[in-house]
Formats: sequence, C-alpha cells, structure tokens
Amino acid sequence: MRVDRIVNDIPMYDISMIRSLWEGRVKKYKQRQKKEQERINKSALSKINQQWQYRIACRKMKIKEVTSLQCYLERSAFAEMGILPTVHTSTDNEDKKFIFELSGDKWKKLPEDLQYMTYLREWHIHKTQIQKLPEYIEQFVDLCVLNIPKNKLTQLPAEIGKLANLKELNASYNKLSSIPTELGDCENLEKLELTANLTLSELPFELSSLKKLKHLDLAENKFATIPVSVLRMSSLQWLDVSKNSLRDLPEDIDRLEELQTMFLHKNNLKYLPMATANIVTLKMLVVSGDELTTFPSTLTENPDILFIRLFDNPVSSDVSEDKNDKDLEQTEYDREFMQTYIETLKDRETAPSYTTKVSLTCLL
Repeated sequence: MRVDRIVNDIPMYDISMIRSLWEGRVKKYKQRQKKEQERINKSALSKINQQWQYRIACRKMKIKEVTSLQCYLERSAFAEMGILPTVHTSTDNEDKKFIFELSGDKWKKLPEDLQYMTYLREWHIHKTQIQKLPEYIEQFVDLCVLNIPKNKLTQLPAEIGKLANLKELNASYNKLSSIPTELGDCENLEKLELTANLTLSELPFELSSLKKLKHLDLAENKFATIPVSVLRMSSLQWLDVSKNSLRDLPEDIDRLEELQTMFLHKNNLKYLPMATANIVTLKMLVVSGDELTTFPSTLTENPDILFIRLFDNPVSSDVSEDKNDKDLEQTEYDREFMQTYIETLKDRETAPSYTTKVSLTCLL
C-alpha cells in the first residue's frame, strides 16, 4: 500500500504540452533577434561599417576585379533608368577602354548620371532627338572617339576644344550650320566627318591647327569652295567634298602634300587646276565628267593614279532639310556602291578614264 501511495503522488505531464511551450519560446526569441537585426541594419553605424568593409574588400581586390566591379555598378545605375550602356573592357590594362552607347527616338537629352562617368573613352550616340551636347563634356579628358551621327544637333559646344585626346569625331547627318572655332584645339584629331549637315558652308580658320588630321568628310553640304583651313591640314590623306556646290578648286590645291584620295563628284566643276597634278602622293581622284572640260593630262597618263570621271548627271541643289531614314539609307547605299566600284577598278590592269551613263546614272 505504501508503494502505491508514492507512485500516485508523482505528477504526470503530457510531453506534447512541454514541446509546444518550448517551440513558442524559441519562436519569440527568433522574432526578437530579427527585429533587432533590422534595427541595426537601418542604423547609421551599420552603414558606416558596411562602407569600411567594402573598402577593406576592395583593397584586397586586383585592378581587373575593381574595374569589373565599377563597370557593373555603373551598368546597374543605368539599368534602373531603362538604358543599358555597352561597356567593353579589354584584358590588357594598358589598352582598356570604356564605351557608352545610346540610341532611340525617345531620348531628348543625355542621362544625368553620364556626367559622373568621366573615365569613358568613347561615346556612340545616334538616331536620337538630342539637340545639344552638355557643357560637362569637357570633363571627359580621356575621350578618344565622339560618334554622334543622325541626331538633331544644331551646334557643338565650345567645350569640345578641351578634349585634348580626341582622335575621331563623327557629327554627320545632323543640323549643324557652323563648327566651333575651339575644335581647332583638338590637336590630336585624326578623323573628322561632317557629312550631310545641309546648311554647313564654311569651316573656321582655327581648324588649320589640326596638323594630325588624315581623314576629312564634308560631303553633302553647301561648300562653294574648299575652305582655306583644309588647305593647311598638311597631314590630310583622304578628302571627300562630293555633292556640294564647288565650281572650282583652289590653285594651290597642291598644298595638300600627303593627299592620297579625293572625291569631287556631283559638283559643278568645269576644270581642274594644273596644280592637281603636282600632288605626287595622289592615288585616286573621282570627279563628275558631265561638265568637266579641262584637266591635267598627266592625271590620265600616270599609271599610279586612279582617275575616275563619272557621267552622273549632277543632282539638284534643292535638298529638303528634313531627310527621312529612307533618304539616308539611299545615301549610304550610294557610298557603299562607290566603294565597291572602286575596289573592282583596283583589280584591273588599267583604270578607265570615264564611265558610261548607262551603268551609273541611275545608281549615283
């Protein structure tokens, strides 16, 4: 009886009740921990700590890794704005370059964050509604290529003269009526394209300072003569002044002592000065033969010169200011055709001194 009494006095509990009590306490503890962690994450002290941790991590990273991380961060910032610029990084640190690309009719101005990407070396902006480049472009001291064709640009900023490392500028198919004199300060410029700005008829004399310029495209503008500044570009090798309003060439055209290729077709030239034959480096000369009556005989006798006379019926000088994309595509097609045609002539033993109206009138 005594044993039974002791057994009956021991309290008995359901194990499931104990388990539920313990799990409840654990759950409340985790919730308190989560809230505390959220509070710490939002505190200023935490942000400072994160910044220091980030700096410590970057100090341990290699140069390539830091560069890749920077590109990623910049790309993420632009992605939030709905644009993803293309940034290329080469494996060679000495030759690394960053490229910004932007296109589309919806763009009427450049993204604001672009002003902070001063390490960029190339801009490629085309087919936008942008009318003006920002003044902060002068901060892009490493910019080598400025490719801005087929926009709505009415002027180039004077600050462009601060781009001491600029080598290529393409501002074709815009609405430029003048070129800033400050462009002459870009002494390292090697290639300049100003095709089809329609109202462009002169270049500032200050461009004479471009002593390294090798490639100049002034096609489809309103030039009545070759600008004086062009004649003083001593290193010029490639010159296109086709589809302008030229009536004659300067008598001192032979000042271009290194000129190799010159396109003069679709103008109103009636003669070529004797000085043209004095350009000993000349390898190719393309003119319109419809009205041309006088030219140096040595141009056709010299086997080293590809002298091409195109009987192409000069185009009308009345050109609409607002060209549509179809007209631009046709112009590009014409230029591609010309290049192909010239390449076929190079393969021949002798170059013809003329072409027939049947073969080229419709295409050119």
